[in-house]
Amino acid sequence: MASWVLRLLPKNIRSLATSPEQQRVEGSHRHHEAYGYFLPIQTRWQDNDQYGHVNNVVYYSYFDTIINHYLIRYCGLKTSLPTSPMVGFIVTNQCTFHTPVSFPQVPVAALAVEKVGHSSVHYHLALFPPEPTKDPPSVDHRDLSDGFFFGHPKLGQFNALACTTGSSVHVFVNPATGKPMGLPEHFRRGLLRLMRPASV
Repeated sequence: MASWVLRLLPKNIRSLATSPEQQRVEGSHRHHEAYGYFLPIQTRWQDNDQYGHVNNVVYYSYFDTIINHYLIRYCGLKTSLPTSPMVGFIVTNQCTFHTPVSFPQVPVAALAVEKVGHSSVHYHLALFPPEPTKDPPSVDHRDLSDGFFFGHPKLGQFNALACTTGSSVHVFVNPATGKPMGLPEHFRRGLLRLMRPASV
C-alpha cells in the first residue's frame, strides 16, 4: 500500500495494512542496489491524469517496457508471433506507489530477477525519479536502446529511493499449443545475470 495512503488511515487500521516484515522487505526494494538493469523512461503528456501526475495504470506499462526490453535485447526473445518459438504471458502484476512522478520527468525503471523456474520468471521492479535539479537527466540514444547495469555513473542522476515498486510473473508457453515450455539455456543465462546474489 502506498506510503502516503497509509498516513491517511487511522493508526489502528494502519497497523493492519502492512506488517513490519512486509515494510522491511518492501523497503529493501526501494534502493538501486536491489536491481541489476536500468532503463530511462520518457514520460508522455498523455501519461498525466487530471491530478497532474502519472496515472497509476501507466506504471504497469513502464514495467512491461523494461521487462520486454531486457528480454529482447539481452535474452534473445523473438516478438514476431508467427516465428517466435515461445510467448510470455504476464500472470500476475503488482504495484506499490510511494511518491508520484509527472510529465515531463524522465525517471529510470529498474529490473531484478527474483526466481527463474522451468517456464516462469519472477521479477522485482521499481521506478526511480530524477534528482531534483535544474537540468533533467542526460539520457542519450544508447541509454534508451541498451539501458545500463547497476554501477553505471548515470544512476547518480536518479533519486536513491524508488517512487514506485512492484513485482510481476511471466509464464512462457509454446504458441502452437498454449502449454508452458522450458526456458532455453541462452534465455535462462540472460535472466540469471539479473538475480541478486542472495537469490542465486
